[in-house]
Amino acid sequence: MPTLWRGEGPTTGPAEHDIETPYGLLHVVIRGSPKGNRPAILTYHDVGLNHKLCFNTFFNFEDMQEITKHFVVCHVDAPGQQVGASQFPQGYQFPSMEQLAAMLPSVVQHFGFKYVIGIGVGAGAYVLAKFALIFPDLVEGLVLMNIDPNGKGWIDWAATKLSGLTSTLPDTVLSHLFSQEELVGNTELVQSYRQQISNVVNQANLQLFWNMYNSRRDLDINRPGTVPNAKTLRCPVMLVVGDNAPAEDGVVECNSKLDPTTTTFLKMADSGGLPQVTQPGKLTEAFKYFLQGMGYRLPRQLSGKKHPPANAGDLVPSASMTRLARSRTASLTSASSVDGGRPQACTHSESSEGLGQVNHTMEVSC
Repeated sequence: MPTLWRGEGPTTGPAEHDIETPYGLLHVVIRGSPKGNRPAILTYHDVGLNHKLCFNTFFNFEDMQEITKHFVVCHVDAPGQQVGASQFPQGYQFPSMEQLAAMLPSVVQHFGFKYVIGIGVGAGAYVLAKFALIFPDLVEGLVLMNIDPNGKGWIDWAATKLSGLTSTLPDTVLSHLFSQEELVGNTELVQSYRQQISNVVNQANLQLFWNMYNSRRDLDINRPGTVPNAKTLRCPVMLVVGDNAPAEDGVVECNSKLDPTTTTFLKMADSGGLPQVTQPGKLTEAFKYFLQGMGYRLPRQLSGKKHPPANAGDLVPSASMTRLARSRTASLTSASSVDGGRPQACTHSESSEGLGQVNHTMEVSC
């Protein structure tokens, strides 16, 4: 049965849950309570992190909190990665990436969510993409940061093994999370994450997650029309990566494999490997217009500016939209999108590629 929401809300703080799934327990943190028929925002962190290390900076950003007042937020920690997690017993088989995705319907059912908007980073983005492929009716939209749709080949696998022999686990993970420029130049941020990865996340459990992520298979998606019976993500998708980030090539390739009519590719300048940490303001703005492109109405007070009081159903005036938003999103909304049924998403963005060819995937640098 769905969980009863006994007083859980923005004023009562987050509520922690351990959810039974077919592949073991999942630690889940809920912020807020369901808002009508609006979907939950469900997050999944990258390997080496947990929901706090991955998303606290982003979700604590003032403008992002204005958005989340209108959606319940469900943070999922991968098995054994949460703060204070007990070490798995000897011989424990960590779930595969497909099994991690198959654990999520239990979370959706437990809380009675009808569908979710997923925000994933790295390994978490892969899990959410796999979740959307297997259970498309449960996913209304996806924000995928640093996703790599490819499994590792033998050369990559050998390089990872060699790196594991010559580096500590935290340092190996840091090279996955941060660009080389950051590892050399942004020593304060990198050192902070090195300490937290070493001290907050159980190292034995992390090693199991790291090993499983590096043994993942190809995501098996193809742009519609390119191969017979192509599999693709059916929901609107926003792909995000920082320039020169370790995952840049993978995100570019993922963009080439998705439906161009429902995909936005956002490359963020000066954001490095973790744009949700280094550029939460820019990412919040992009997410706001992504939601509006899906048909959800949001209040005016979202850009750090002081506005007169507005109803929750008011849209941000188009005149105040940034160049990014004007170029990438046109939305169709209905009266039911405030608290009623599921809105009809209509996201349009265009750019030209090649001679005479129109590609609706918008590639934006900001």
